[in-house]
Formats: sequence, C-alpha cells, structure tokens
Amino acid sequence: MRDYLKLHLVIVAWGFTAILGKLITLPPLQVVAWRTALAALGFACVANCAKRSLQIPAQEKRWMLILGGVLGLHWIMFFLSARLATASVCLAAMPTAMLWCSLIEPWIDGTRRWRPLELIVGAVMVAAVWMIFEVEMRYWQGLSVGLLAALLAAIFSVINKQLVARCHYAVMGTYQMTGALIVSLLGWLLLTPGQVTLPGWENLLWLLMLSSICTVWAYAGYMEVLQRMSVFTVNVIYNMEPVYGIALAALIFGSREFMSPGFYMGAAIIIGSVFMVPWLTRWTSRR
Repeated sequence: MRDYLKLHLVIVAWGFTAILGKLITLPPLQVVAWRTALAALGFACVANCAKRSLQIPAQEKRWMLILGGVLGLHWIMFFLSARLATASVCLAAMPTAMLWCSLIEPWIDGTRRWRPLELIVGAVMVAAVWMIFEVEMRYWQGLSVGLLAALLAAIFSVINKQLVARCHYAVMGTYQMTGALIVSLLGWLLLTPGQVTLPGWENLLWLLMLSSICTVWAYAGYMEVLQRMSVFTVNVIYNMEPVYGIALAALIFGSREFMSPGFYMGAAIIIGSVFMVPWLTRWTSRR
C-alpha cells in the first residue's frame, strides 16, 4: 500500500510540472536551464550520500549526456506547449508518447515487431487529437508542440531503457541533467543572446519546487517503487498523469483552464486508450 501511495504522489508531482511551467514567468529555455542546473546538483548530492561514484565508462557517459539533451529538448517543448496553449492542452498530448514508443521501439530494439493492436489504438489517439483540434483550434500551436514533446519523451524512454539496469539512478540523473543543461544553455545563447532574466523570489521558489520535488524526488521515488512493483502496474498508474494534471490545472487556474466538452471527450479517449492497451494486449495474448 505504501508503494502505491508513493507512486501516485510521484505521478501527481509530474502532473504538477505543466502547472509550474505556467506559474514561472521566465522564458521556456531559461526555465529548463535553471531546472536542469539545480536538478544536476541535487542528483550529484544524492549520489554522494549514496556513496556512488560519478566515474563511469566514457561511452556510457556520452550516451547519458546525449539522452539528457533529448530530455532537455522535451522539456523545452513541454513548457512551450503550456505557454502557447494551456496546461490542460499540454497534458492531453502527453499520453500519445505510448504510440510513439510503439512505433520507435522496433527500430531501436530488434527483438520485437510492430504490434497491430498498438497501431490501431494509435489511430484512435490520432482521431482523438483531431477531435481536440476541431473544437479547440485556437490552441493548435500548443497542441502541436505538445505532440512533439511526447515524441521526444518516447525517444528518451526507449533508449534510456537500455541503460537503466546498468547504472544507479542518481548517477544517471546527474549526467542526463547535465546534458539537458548543455542543450538549454546552447539554445539560450543561440536563440536569445544577451537576454538574461534572473528569477525573482517567486520564480525561484517555483524553480526550487520544480527541480527538487518534480525532478529529483519524483525520479528517485519512481525508481524505488519500480524495484518492488511490476512494470505493468507502474505504467498503468503512470498514465494517470494527465488526469491529475488537468484536475490540478482546473483547480489552480480556474476558468482559464476550462475547455469545451469536445476537448474533454478527446482527452478522455486518449487516456482511455492508454489504459486499454495493457488489458487488450493480455487478452489477445491469451486468445
């Protein structure tokens, strides 16, 4: 019961990320730069407390830095989506990462093929996304960027799966946050040269919450419960992120986050499809 409660709290923390992206008034590139810098420092402290050395083979270090760069791009797109649209629209796009994983994983991992069931569910998700486009066309930019963020999250997850069993989560987090920091700083220097905005006290408070609770603590909690719970159970609960996030956004931002009935219908189809995939997969396997 304790593990279930902890995992749900982790998912709530991840769902709260889009809300913090709205509350922090810094540009998205600077948000990611501050978040990753603080998170890298936090993970390094955790690794030191756990007596885990940050000295790892050069090849694994390179892969973790590259993966961190992909993660940094994901977060930039994620926060940009919330700014261009709403936190609810941004979160509604995230469950499509499961479809992207189904399409990408066979290219990365040659041990499996495309599964017709997952592709059918993916087509249903595309139809649901189109439904959201139809009823909330004014947010088409934010939703499109959110879908790109989900694609980057899928690429990160598929490749990261190959490394997670070989390294302590705090060591991985330190290098991946460093890679994300490098990407965000490069984007900051190339796209907005000379624009440096120091966070005020309110922004600093939100950034500390984003980096400590929603990044370091959430990742550590996720890896801890994964050692004792099945991947299937963890994935099902993980799909509650948009549900928690949309509910929290409506609670905190009020009428600004209220969408048309068609939006919630499309979001419900996406979330419901994600929940149905594991059950349908087991059912077709038995058949």
